[in-house]
Amino acid sequence: MKETGIIRGLDNMGRVVIPKEIRKFLDMTEGVDEFEIYMQDDSIILKKHKPACVFCGESENCIEFENQKICKNCVEKMQLLKEETLNI
Repeated sequence: MKETGIIRGLDNMGRVVIPKEIRKFLDMTEGVDEFEIYMQDDSIILKKHKPACVFCGESENCIEFENQKICKNCVEKMQLLKEETLNI
């Protein structure tokens, strides 16, 4: 785990501000990007959320269909399956 030397406190609503340097390093955009939150022993881990294909887990080349991410490869597989099904 990389240490930054930055210490932040909670505000009265339990929020923590993530330093600008870290947001910039992770290429995060306010109001767009999200974090996944994990607990490990006595630590809280924040991980930049990368939406992934619901079928294979791939995070590159995804499109959104009915609020779900689907990658290009799975779309192509579904198209082939549709063609095979229609030819039966």
